[in-house]
Amino acid sequence: DPGRGESSAVLGVRATALNDSSVLLLAEDRTQRQRADEARRDFVANISHELKTPIGAMALLSEAIEGAADDPESVRRFAGRMQHESGRLGRLVNEIIDLSRLQFDNPVESARAVPVDAVIGEALDRVQSAAEAKHIRLVRGGPHGLAVIGDKDQLVTAVNNLVDNAIAYSPEHTRVAVGVRERDDAVEITITDQGIGIPDDELPRIFERFYRVDQARSRQTGGTGLGLAIVKHIAAAHRGEVSVWSSHGAGSTFTLRLPRHPGSHTTADPVRPVDSTAADVTEGTA
Repeated sequence: DPGRGESSAVLGVRATALNDSSVLLLAEDRTQRQRADEARRDFVANISHELKTPIGAMALLSEAIEGAADDPESVRRFAGRMQHESGRLGRLVNEIIDLSRLQFDNPVESARAVPVDAVIGEALDRVQSAAEAKHIRLVRGGPHGLAVIGDKDQLVTAVNNLVDNAIAYSPEHTRVAVGVRERDDAVEITITDQGIGIPDDELPRIFERFYRVDQARSRQTGGTGLGLAIVKHIAAAHRGEVSVWSSHGAGSTFTLRLPRHPGSHTTADPVRPVDSTAADVTEGTA
C-alpha cells in the first residue's frame, strides 16, 4: 500500500521437494519476533548502562570516604552522595521489577470497579513528603464518586508516577493539581504542574523506556527514565491511554484516560482540606 509508506518484513522460508515436478514452499513471517528480540536486547543494554552509573558512583564515593577518614566534613558530604546514588539504584531496580511484572499481568482479566478517589488519595499520600520538601502545594479538584475498570495497585502506580514526575520537575513554592472529569464513557485524570515544561521536539519520545529530556536534571532528581513508560504500559493494559500537553517554560499537563465503570456516579465537590494535618494538600479547582 503506497499510502502507508515503506516497510520491511522478516521472513523464514523453507523449500521441500514433493516430487519431480512439485516443490513445497513454506514462508513464516518473523517480523514481530525479530522486533521483540531487538526490543529485548535494547532493554537489557539500557538496563546494564543505567545500573553501571550508580554502582560505579558508589564505588568511587566509598574510596573517597576511605581516603577522607580524617576529614569529617568530607565524609558527611560523600556519605550524602552515596545515599543519593543508592536511593537512585533502589528506585531503578524497583521500577525494572514493576515493568517486568506488568508484562505478565492483565488487569482486564480480573477487572473490577476501582474508586478514583481512593487511587488519587493513595497516590498523593505517597508523594506528600517530596512535595513538602519543595514547598509544593498539592491540589485535588473535580467530581467525586467516579470509578474505573481495572486493577487498583497498577492505577495507583500510574497516578503516583505522574504526580512524582510533576513534583520532580517543578520549582519550589509552586502547585501541582490533580483533576478528575468524566467524558463520554471514560474518566480522565489530569496532573498539571507549573514546572519547566517539555520542548515540542521531545514530546513524541517522553514515554520511551529510559528516555530523559534533561539528563543532568534527571541525575539530580534521581529519575530512572522508566516512570512514564510504566504509566503508558498501565494505561494500554487498561484499554486506556495517556497523553501530554506541554509548553517549554510554562508547565505540563498529563492526562490519563480510563474506561469508566458503568455503575459509578458523581457527587458534588466541596472545597475543604483533604487532610487537616497536611496543609499543603487541599481540594479545589484543578
